Amino acid sequence: MPDLTKLAAPLDVGGVQIRNRVFLAPMSGITDEPFRQRAHAHGAGLVVSEMVASGELAKGRAGCDLRIRHSGLPVHMVQLAGREAAHMAEGARIAAGEGADIIDINMGCPAKKVTGGYAGSALMLDLDHALSLIDAVVGAVEVPVTVKMRLGWDEAALNAPTLARRAEQAGVRMVTVHGRTRCQFYQGKADWRAIARVKDAVSIPVVANGDVSSPAEAADILDQSGADAVMIGRAHYGAPWIAGGIAAAATSEAAPNIPQNTTALADYVVAHYDDMLALYGVESGLRQARKHLGWYLDRHAGGVADDSRKAILTAFEPARVIALLRDVFSRDPQPLNLRSAA
Repeated sequence: MPDLTKLAAPLDVGGVQIRNRVFLAPMSGITDEPFRQRAHAHGAGLVVSEMVASGELAKGRAGCDLRIRHSGLPVHMVQLAGREAAHMAEGARIAAGEGADIIDINMGCPAKKVTGGYAGSALMLDLDHALSLIDAVVGAVEVPVTVKMRLGWDEAALNAPTLARRAEQAGVRMVTVHGRTRCQFYQGKADWRAIARVKDAVSIPVVANGDVSSPAEAADILDQSGADAVMIGRAHYGAPWIAGGIAAAATSEAAPNIPQNTTALADYVVAHYDDMLALYGVESGLRQARKHLGWYLDRHAGGVADDSRKAILTAFEPARVIALLRDVFSRDPQPLNLRSAA
């Protein structure tokens, strides 16, 4: 087993104590309250809200309250995105007022709908403007402020070390770096060694992100980047226990609360589904949950018939969806293969 002991140690982020160094990444439309609660219950050291548009939050748009509300976890971390300093500052104040312990600034999202509004990773094209947003947020709240970024906009502008250094000087207490440029989106392999240049540029904690789904990969990214912690995103699709599994591997213990067979998984998926309906209401919850149900089926019930899968993902009656889920996972009760999911 590679050396993962570093990941088991707590981490101080601006006075906020994080229990271990394996984090759940913020993912828009995914890391909502039910998902974060599950990842935390499995042992993730830190979980982050899905991205919240600061302008919409500042204007009181519907739905933003669900994204920033406190979920009762020991550390509540909210990620904000935006382009306007006034909105970012006001969004940070609102989030802190709702109990956020840490505010994260999104400077890494590659989605066109975000970068098209000159937010997310587009901010790496104008570091002076990016710093104006950091200054606004740091000045607006007393809680620690962090930044998530990419290596740069493209291969010709790998300016993450410069942004990180300037962010630290402005009062940021931790930076997370995804080892790709914006123009790569999620293609190719994340460049873990490039993150080391950011680590060399700052004295605050650096979190490495990109293409980690196993303990071995977590050890490799730490070794190549020199980072202080690991953040994991897409590997959690259909497996909210990924970060917790890696954190447990760092102590040679079993991750808590992971379903061990398909019967237990059916209960787990149904409970997740019920929690989403309770959070969003039945009409919206049905739509929001479908991607998660699809990932659970893809990952753990690959042999499900096309008609059964379609029925689960299109039915409008929660009771029917639940009955279909239980039927799919009970057809061939067996232990789960969690090796690729931890």
